[in-house]
Order: sequence, then structure tokens, then C-alpha cells
Amino acid sequence: MARKHLTVGEFALFNVFYEDGTQSSNRKVPLSALGGLDGDAPARNIIEDQDRKIGEASGRPRPKIKSIARAGATARSAAGRAGR
Repeated sequence: MARKHLTVGEFALFNVFYEDGTQSSNRKVPLSALGGLDGDAPARNIIEDQDRKIGEASGRPRPKIKSIARAGATARSAAGRAGR
């Protein structure tokens, strides 16, 4: 059975992992920016732009992004292993 990724209305949710070990959960990315030949690759640029705006507003720059993953993908696989 194929896995479904979490979406909220017109957005896909992503977990963001930073190089300093911190994590940001359920970051929203418009579904209209995803798909096509690039798949989820545009999400990284959108999240980096969000982080830049957050850093400017708070006066503290966000750490560099190490990786991103669709929300729910790792949680579902971990939950499946825990039940065995």
C-alpha cells in the first residue's frame, strides 16, 4: 500500500533538520510549488526563504538546513516498526 504524505489544505508539511542538530516540524509549503519533474526539491528553496524572513524578524539567523523530509513519512515507518 502506498504511503500518503501529510497535507493541510493547499500545503504539504515538511520536517526540517538543521546542521546544528535542531529540528523544525510541520513547515508548510504550497502544493502548487511541488510535483512535476523536480518533485519535492523546490520545498528546500521555499523553506530557506521562510527561514531567512524568520531570521530577519527575530534578529537571529536560522542555522543552515541539513535535510528536509515530508512530515509523516518517518513517523509512520517508526510507528510500524514499534508494533512488531
